[in-house]
Amino acid sequence: MDWKRPELVDSETRWPGQLAAIDMGSNSFRLEIGQLVDDRYRRIDYLKETVRLGGGLDASGFLGEEAAARGLDCLARFASRLDGFAPSQVRAVATQTLREAKNRNAFLARAQSTLGLPIEIISGREEARLIYSGVARLQPSNVPRLVIDIGGRSTEMILGRGERPRRAESFQVGSVSLSMKYFPDGRFSERAFREAQIAAGAELEEAIGPFAPRHWREALGSSGTVGAVSQVLAASGQGDGTVTPEGLRWLMRCCLEAGSSDRLDLPGLRDDRRAVIAGGLSLLYTLAMNFGIDELQPARGALRQGVIFDLAARRAIERRTAADVLDIREASVRELQRRFQVDVEQAGRVEAVALSLLDDIEPATPGELRRELRWAAALHETGMMISHHDYHRHSAYVLSHVDAPGFSQSQLRRIGDLVLGQRGGLRKLEARLQEMSFALHLFCLRLAVIVSHARGDVVPGEIALVGESGQPTLAPALGWAETHPRALHLLREEIEAWSRIGALQPALAPS
Repeated sequence: MDWKRPELVDSETRWPGQLAAIDMGSNSFRLEIGQLVDDRYRRIDYLKETVRLGGGLDASGFLGEEAAARGLDCLARFASRLDGFAPSQVRAVATQTLREAKNRNAFLARAQSTLGLPIEIISGREEARLIYSGVARLQPSNVPRLVIDIGGRSTEMILGRGERPRRAESFQVGSVSLSMKYFPDGRFSERAFREAQIAAGAELEEAIGPFAPRHWREALGSSGTVGAVSQVLAASGQGDGTVTPEGLRWLMRCCLEAGSSDRLDLPGLRDDRRAVIAGGLSLLYTLAMNFGIDELQPARGALRQGVIFDLAARRAIERRTAADVLDIREASVRELQRRFQVDVEQAGRVEAVALSLLDDIEPATPGELRRELRWAAALHETGMMISHHDYHRHSAYVLSHVDAPGFSQSQLRRIGDLVLGQRGGLRKLEARLQEMSFALHLFCLRLAVIVSHARGDVVPGEIALVGESGQPTLAPALGWAETHPRALHLLREEIEAWSRIGALQPALAPS
């Protein structure tokens, strides 16, 4: 682990009942602290800093040191505000810039050390789902709606009704990326606006049918770009803040008359929005024209609130305070099993043995890590649908790249690494095995796969793990070795493989 924060439990926190979300966007970093009381949300604090992380990506996709330093400085201030929060009260997510950055792992290591907490990189569709969750809870309605969120380097579009999103997509175009490419140094021109709109339209063209006006009755705009444009229109006397094609055309004329962002003088326009206003306007106007949006209302919810609501649901599951609370990730696992025709009986056998072994050797495993081992067992044969040969590699690839609601990309990669290591040599995961928790969980999964390899009935308690977590001893039940000679042979080979790699020092108890 690259982060260091005291493992406070909820009873020790200085801020009982409070939850916090950090949204590491391409343009701004945001920290929201809130509380749910009787299912109603109350904001306690909100911090926002313009970091322009997305502006620090070079042409090769590497995040520059100047932008990285701005992000780390901001996270240090957020960490100070979160002093006294238990880790289970906070969730930090990163979006498009870190999805793209080729050196994201190096930055994440520094960022997690600075913040003192893990940071999850979420997929575009997961970002869209969480955005809709924030909007739906804070601005409830049963009318079919289109929700749009324009970020620095991506745009999310979601169709939904009530609290349920029906379709969610993410497109790699945003206010920062368009502004950098078509409005360098903040210079405005008709040609630049036209070319930016063509580029945005090319990226969004595939969504014209699925998100056509016949699928929704109201359109809402979440987060910074829509809110900034709405404030300028209202402050300038161009309506009540509703974003319309006419209002957008008026704003673009104002930009052209000014000639550059530093000469643009409009009431309600914050300084931190000047550098990206032209890209945001181009994208908004393209959306309005291509998707028939006559009126776009600013939404009250956003990604950060969706993260808090998701975190609250996970904590309810952890505490078992509500029998009817369902982790959306469970539904995602079942859907992946169905889609890839997983043998669920075999997955159940491996899961039961792996968890039994883990409970023997590490009974105090945090619930989230225990669930990750269970999900790895449930999905370890996903790749069988592609090929029986090297199916563990196919399974790991699928899990590392699939969109699965509720999961972050970071979590899917960890589960994918467990699945990759279920069989074969261990050196392919040598760096990962330096983390004792991961090594032990992988050991449990590999043992479970071996014990269940005949695809027949297994009794989880027939094999136990005893001793220290770093030096586990495999102890079969009396008489088990005589009735399972092939499995015993494989277990001995497994002990030798771990002894060679050095991550664990396992042993096999005498028969």
